[in-house]
Amino acid sequence: MPHRNLLSALLLSAFAATAIGSAFAAEGDGQWAKDHPRRAQVNKRLANQNKRINKEVKEGEISKAEAAKLHKEDRQIRKEEQLMASQDGGHITKQEQRTLNQQENAVSKQIGK
Repeated sequence: MPHRNLLSALLLSAFAATAIGSAFAAEGDGQWAKDHPRRAQVNKRLANQNKRINKEVKEGEISKAEAAKLHKEDRQIRKEEQLMASQDGGHITKQEQRTLNQQENAVSKQIGK
């Protein structure tokens, strides 16, 4: 009987250690994913384009309707980026970054025509 209690205690300790280690790993991955350089670059571009669109409306260079269309396109790119990241451990691949940047380039060319 004492061996069984010892074995149970060891198994319980091992399980607890694994669970705690997994929780810390997940927390660290979340921070890494949030600050991942490729995601940060894509999202920085989206934020910059948002400012450019608002500036063009303020200066009368584009209409509010055109701005709404451009904002909608940017939101779709952001959703796509988030979907890509959710499918790959919180980050995006280089190819996904290139694809998103190409989409951003298309929107960028429409700003301030």
